Amino acid sequence: MSTPRPSLTLSSTVLDAPDAAELADFYRRLLGWETVQDEPGWVKLLPPGGGSGLGFQTEKAYVPPAWPASPGDQLMMLHLDFEVTDLETAVAHAVAEGATPAEFQPQHDVRVLFDPVGHPFCLFVNEEAPGEPPAISPEWVAEQTREIAEQDRLTIQDAVAPDPSAPTAPPRQAEPDTLT
Repeated sequence: MSTPRPSLTLSSTVLDAPDAAELADFYRRLLGWETVQDEPGWVKLLPPGGGSGLGFQTEKAYVPPAWPASPGDQLMMLHLDFEVTDLETAVAHAVAEGATPAEFQPQHDVRVLFDPVGHPFCLFVNEEAPGEPPAISPEWVAEQTREIAEQDRLTIQDAVAPDPSAPTAPPRQAEPDTLT
Protein backbone atom coordinates (compact mmCIF):
# COMPACT_ATOMS: atom_id res chain seq x y z
CA MET A 1 0.00 0.00 0.00
CA SER A 2 1.47 3.35 -0.94
CA THR A 3 0.93 6.62 0.84
CA PRO A 4 -1.26 9.09 -1.11
CA ARG A 5 0.64 12.06 -2.46
CA PRO A 6 -0.12 15.24 -0.50
CA SER A 7 -1.02 18.47 -2.23
CA LEU A 8 2.21 20.36 -3.00
CA THR A 9 2.39 23.88 -4.42
CA LEU A 10 5.63 25.65 -5.25
CA SER A 11 5.53 28.80 -3.14
CA SER A 12 8.89 30.29 -4.03
CA THR A 13 12.44 29.71 -5.12
CA VAL A 14 14.82 30.91 -2.41
CA LEU A 15 18.18 32.54 -3.09
CA ASP A 16 20.86 32.89 -0.43
CA ALA A 17 22.67 36.21 -0.15
CA PRO A 18 24.95 38.06 2.25
CA ASP A 19 22.01 40.45 2.81
CA ALA A 20 18.52 39.22 1.90
CA ALA A 21 16.99 42.70 1.85
CA GLU A 22 19.55 44.11 -0.58
CA LEU A 23 19.20 41.25 -3.05
CA ALA A 24 15.40 41.30 -2.77
CA ASP A 25 15.46 45.02 -3.56
CA PHE A 26 17.38 44.33 -6.78
CA TYR A 27 14.85 41.72 -7.93
CA ARG A 28 11.92 43.93 -6.83
CA ARG A 29 13.22 46.72 -9.09
CA LEU A 30 14.13 44.32 -11.90
CA LEU A 31 10.79 42.51 -11.99
CA GLY A 32 8.37 45.05 -10.55
CA TRP A 33 7.17 42.49 -8.00
CA GLU A 34 5.77 43.33 -4.60
CA THR A 35 7.32 42.57 -1.23
CA VAL A 36 4.86 40.41 0.70
CA GLN A 37 7.11 39.39 3.59
CA ASP A 38 10.02 41.32 5.06
CA GLU A 39 11.65 40.04 8.22
CA PRO A 40 15.24 40.17 9.48
CA GLY A 41 17.20 37.84 7.20
CA TRP A 42 14.17 36.95 5.03
CA VAL A 43 12.25 38.68 2.23
CA LYS A 44 9.65 37.27 -0.17
CA LEU A 45 8.44 38.80 -3.43
CA LEU A 46 5.38 37.82 -5.44
CA PRO A 47 4.41 38.72 -9.00
CA PRO A 48 1.40 41.05 -9.29
CA GLY A 49 -0.69 38.45 -11.16
CA GLY A 50 -0.07 35.71 -8.60
CA GLY A 51 1.98 32.55 -8.83
CA SER A 52 5.11 31.39 -7.13
CA GLY A 53 7.53 34.03 -5.97
CA LEU A 54 11.13 34.55 -5.01
CA GLY A 55 12.43 34.32 -1.47
CA PHE A 56 15.72 35.67 -0.20
CA GLN A 57 17.49 34.59 2.95
CA THR A 58 20.59 36.00 4.54
CA GLU A 59 23.45 33.52 4.55
CA LYS A 60 26.68 34.98 5.91
CA ALA A 61 28.70 32.06 4.46
CA TYR A 62 27.29 32.62 0.93
CA VAL A 63 29.83 32.05 -1.85
CA PRO A 64 28.84 33.16 -5.35
CA PRO A 65 29.00 30.49 -8.04
CA ALA A 66 31.44 30.64 -10.92
CA TRP A 67 29.91 30.62 -14.38
CA PRO A 68 31.00 29.01 -16.53
CA ALA A 69 32.67 26.84 -13.90
CA SER A 70 36.18 25.43 -13.86
CA PRO A 71 37.10 22.33 -11.86
CA GLY A 72 37.04 23.16 -8.14
CA ASP A 73 34.82 26.25 -8.53
CA GLN A 74 31.65 26.83 -6.54
CA LEU A 75 29.04 25.43 -8.93
CA MET A 76 25.77 27.08 -9.77
CA MET A 77 22.97 24.99 -8.25
CA LEU A 78 20.21 26.70 -10.19
CA HIS A 79 19.54 29.82 -12.16
CA LEU A 80 16.50 31.90 -13.02
CA ASP A 81 15.22 32.30 -16.59
CA PHE A 82 13.15 35.34 -17.54
CA GLU A 83 11.39 35.47 -20.90
CA VAL A 84 11.46 38.92 -22.50
CA THR A 85 10.12 40.33 -25.75
CA ASP A 86 12.99 42.77 -26.37
CA LEU A 87 16.37 41.41 -25.33
CA GLU A 88 18.36 44.63 -25.73
CA THR A 89 15.88 46.65 -23.68
CA ALA A 90 15.69 43.97 -20.98
CA VAL A 91 19.48 43.76 -20.69
CA ALA A 92 19.75 47.55 -20.45
CA HIS A 93 17.09 47.59 -17.72
CA ALA A 94 18.81 44.78 -15.77
CA VAL A 95 22.19 46.55 -15.98
CA ALA A 96 20.63 49.85 -14.88
CA GLU A 97 19.23 48.07 -11.80
CA GLY A 98 22.61 46.56 -10.88
CA ALA A 99 23.11 43.38 -12.96
CA THR A 100 26.38 42.60 -14.71
CA PRO A 101 26.48 40.84 -18.10
CA ALA A 102 28.57 37.66 -18.16
CA GLU A 103 31.59 37.74 -20.44
CA PHE A 104 30.62 34.40 -22.01
CA GLN A 105 27.29 34.38 -23.84
CA PRO A 106 26.49 30.89 -25.13
CA GLN A 107 23.48 31.63 -27.34
CA HIS A 108 22.39 34.41 -29.68
CA ASP A 109 18.89 34.72 -28.20
CA VAL A 110 19.87 34.48 -24.49
CA ARG A 111 21.81 36.85 -22.28
CA VAL A 112 23.44 35.60 -19.09
CA LEU A 113 23.77 38.21 -16.37
CA PHE A 114 24.78 38.17 -12.71
CA ASP A 115 22.71 39.73 -9.96
CA PRO A 116 24.57 41.98 -7.46
CA VAL A 117 25.76 38.99 -5.38
CA GLY A 118 26.75 36.80 -8.32
CA HIS A 119 23.73 34.55 -8.99
CA PRO A 120 23.58 33.96 -12.76
CA PHE A 121 20.23 34.55 -14.44
CA CYS A 122 19.14 34.47 -18.06
CA LEU A 123 17.05 36.77 -20.18
CA PHE A 124 15.78 35.07 -23.30
CA VAL A 125 13.55 35.74 -26.26
CA ASN A 126 10.99 33.08 -27.01
CA GLU A 127 11.44 31.84 -30.56
CA GLU A 128 7.79 32.60 -31.20
CA ALA A 129 8.09 36.19 -29.94
CA PRO A 130 7.69 38.86 -32.62
CA GLY A 131 10.75 40.63 -33.95
CA GLU A 132 14.19 39.67 -35.12
CA PRO A 133 16.64 37.78 -32.91
CA PRO A 134 19.64 39.78 -31.70
CA ALA A 135 22.42 40.20 -34.24
CA ILE A 136 25.01 37.80 -32.86
CA SER A 137 26.51 35.44 -35.39
CA PRO A 138 26.94 31.69 -34.94
CA GLU A 139 30.64 32.32 -35.57
CA TRP A 140 30.80 34.56 -32.47
CA VAL A 141 29.13 31.87 -30.36
CA ALA A 142 31.59 29.27 -31.69
CA GLU A 143 34.52 31.55 -30.85
CA GLN A 144 33.21 32.07 -27.31
CA THR A 145 32.87 28.31 -26.92
CA ARG A 146 36.47 27.74 -28.13
CA GLU A 147 37.79 30.35 -25.69
CA ILE A 148 36.05 28.66 -22.77
CA ALA A 149 37.40 25.27 -23.85
CA GLU A 150 40.93 26.71 -24.04
CA GLN A 151 40.57 27.97 -20.46
CA ASP A 152 39.98 24.36 -19.28
CA ARG A 153 36.47 25.18 -18.13
CA LEU A 154 34.25 22.44 -16.76
CA THR A 155 31.75 21.42 -19.41
CA ILE A 156 28.31 19.90 -19.00
CA GLN A 157 29.73 16.72 -20.51
CA ASP A 158 32.50 16.63 -17.86
CA ALA A 159 29.98 17.16 -15.10
CA VAL A 160 27.64 14.45 -16.38
CA ALA A 161 30.30 11.95 -17.53
CA PRO A 162 33.49 12.66 -15.56
CA ASP A 163 36.90 11.29 -16.51
CA PRO A 164 36.73 7.48 -16.11
CA SER A 165 40.31 7.38 -14.77
CA ALA A 166 39.38 9.62 -11.81
CA PRO A 167 38.77 7.84 -8.49
CA THR A 168 35.11 7.26 -7.74
CA ALA A 169 33.15 6.67 -4.58
CA PRO A 170 32.09 3.07 -3.95
CA PRO A 171 28.56 2.32 -5.19
CA ARG A 172 25.79 2.70 -2.64
CA GLN A 173 23.97 -0.43 -1.64
CA ALA A 174 20.25 -0.34 -2.11
CA GLU A 175 18.31 -0.04 1.09
CA PRO A 176 15.21 -2.13 1.63
CA ASP A 177 11.91 -0.44 0.83
CA THR A 178 10.32 0.17 4.20
CA LEU A 179 7.32 2.16 2.94
CA THR A 180 5.36 -0.80 1.57
